[in-house]
Amino acid sequence: MPKPEFAKLNAFITVAEIGSFRGAAKQLGLSPSALSHAIRTLEEDLNLRLFNRTTRSVALTEAGQALLQRISPALDDLGQALDDASSNARRPRGHIRISASEESVQILMQDVLPSFLAKHPDIHLEFATETRMVDIVKDGFDAGIRLHEDVPLDMVAVPFGPPLRMVAVATPDYLAAAGTPKGPQDLLAHRCVRYRFESGALVKWEMVQGPSSHSLDVTGPLTLGNTNLMLSAALQSIAIAWVPYLSAAPHLAEGRLIHVLPDWAPTYTSAALYYPKNRHPPLALRLFAEAVRHRSDRCTD
Repeated sequence: MPKPEFAKLNAFITVAEIGSFRGAAKQLGLSPSALSHAIRTLEEDLNLRLFNRTTRSVALTEAGQALLQRISPALDDLGQALDDASSNARRPRGHIRISASEESVQILMQDVLPSFLAKHPDIHLEFATETRMVDIVKDGFDAGIRLHEDVPLDMVAVPFGPPLRMVAVATPDYLAAAGTPKGPQDLLAHRCVRYRFESGALVKWEMVQGPSSHSLDVTGPLTLGNTNLMLSAALQSIAIAWVPYLSAAPHLAEGRLIHVLPDWAPTYTSAALYYPKNRHPPLALRLFAEAVRHRSDRCTD
């Protein structure tokens, strides 16, 4: 029996993890036909059927599942050894795609990205900023960033940044004209900027004070899908906006905005960079994760 090539085995693992030939081809930088050919020749080499294919789904056979369990750790070790050997001969390089929120990228932009990119000029980071919940494996990302509490359990998570605190803000002019809310229910009578996720879901304002909480379906003249635009709407006295504290902080400090109901601002966990546990991360991603971890450690010392 001919020995399968490393590239074919890697293609097999990628299809198995993503569950899609098209998604795996995108991640591997191959055409779907080239990937199908690689899997077909691997099955011929092994004299095994590895996948059950239909027009809508791809699933491992029993033999394919057994092969995946045996070779995944070995290929991870081999990939890491090759990466480490290569890094000794040249500067680390690579293109890393990360799904993230705009706010989390802003945190990294402050004191992680400048030093990291200066130290590793041959590493390119691509951030896809979006609000939808992304399956990073199926969607072809190397990593993702979301609230630490929302990271799937089968992922390596590297927390960073401060806890997320949400605040309701408005201009002095708006409050002078419309009045200042005295409690969460008062917000229902005010003009508020609504936020809609890419999934189509509208965000409710979760007001929390100790054991008391209110989940408010506010109304207003404007619905947006970007917190910076929501902040701009508040600054123009259009309505009250519900935004991350870090985004509003400079405007609050200079008096352009006022924190509405400051005792009711909820706090969530910090953001976290995450990537699959069961896959060998590229060297560029490992270096970036180390930089993010170092930033977090430095901030907690």
